[in-house]
Amino acid sequence: MVTHVTAGPRSAVSAFSRQVFAELPRADQRRWAHAFLVSLLATPGKKSVRRLAATVSDSPTAFLSLHQFINASPWAWAPVRAELARWASCRMGPQAYVIDRAVLPKRGPHSCGAHRRFVASAGRHTTCQVGLAGFLATAEEAVPADWRLLLPGLWGSDPAHRLRARVPDDVPGAPAEQLVLDLADSLAGATGNSSLPVVADLPDGIDTAAVARGLDLRGRGFLLALPGTPPGPRHAPVPVPHRTHRIVALPALPALPRERGPSRWWLTNLTHARADRLLALAQAAVRAGRSLEALESGFGLADFGGRSYPGWHHHMTMTSAAYAFSRLGGEWELPDLIAS
Repeated sequence: MVTHVTAGPRSAVSAFSRQVFAELPRADQRRWAHAFLVSLLATPGKKSVRRLAATVSDSPTAFLSLHQFINASPWAWAPVRAELARWASCRMGPQAYVIDRAVLPKRGPHSCGAHRRFVASAGRHTTCQVGLAGFLATAEEAVPADWRLLLPGLWGSDPAHRLRARVPDDVPGAPAEQLVLDLADSLAGATGNSSLPVVADLPDGIDTAAVARGLDLRGRGFLLALPGTPPGPRHAPVPVPHRTHRIVALPALPALPRERGPSRWWLTNLTHARADRLLALAQAAVRAGRSLEALESGFGLADFGGRSYPGWHHHMTMTSAAYAFSRLGGEWELPDLIAS
């Protein structure tokens, strides 16, 4: 164990920390961001704040400092995620932006965004948060760079709920369709590339046609999975919402433990794209799903114990940064991570 963690001058993780957390305004915030990143990379099993603190410090106050950094410190996550997206984009040369959802079970209804919904992978109704993740994707990799949290029901409209969860006044309970479009905008803005297609396999209840219209207005290419049971080969699952769109049947992709089975029918405005190109884009959704599984099993995606809106976004930012570094940051070992 070490007394504290600092960003040493030579290690790859320190260089990553300096770049991605450069926009944090205070030195103590940047120091604890580095410590939290190191602890996510080095702590096996459940990523509770107490276990993370024990990995990087002997100090009995380290737990309180890490808890403060995630739950109460007033740092803005958007600049950190934008820098993370730029860092990842330079290393992977993304071929698409993928938008997927993470279902995060909660023990009670008090965490921001928590609500009851049917989760097919569990076979029952459960209380959960639903986050939308924006990925940079290639043929081999999908790295999360931005997030939105669905705020259904009272979380979007009731002042008492919003005050208790510290939801900012300028964050409305936006329709899920708008959150999808916001993610597409933020990824393009961070990377400076609006020419990449948007691939999405969205939760049931999101209006795919509305998302398609919004992407059309932005001049963005897209491939959107259509919900519901795949119909027969002669029948389109929904009316084509625009003359420049088409519905394509692609081979069923590998199933993941998700809210529904693999999609076969997709809506696209890439009307001149070859079938193999569309299939490659659809497979990016599978890679994003596998990244979500890895985030949950190895990086503490579902281990956030707080209840606030800022805390949730801070946690998702840090897990995304740890995952991106683990996949794109090169070789590392524990002695390289922790510098005393």
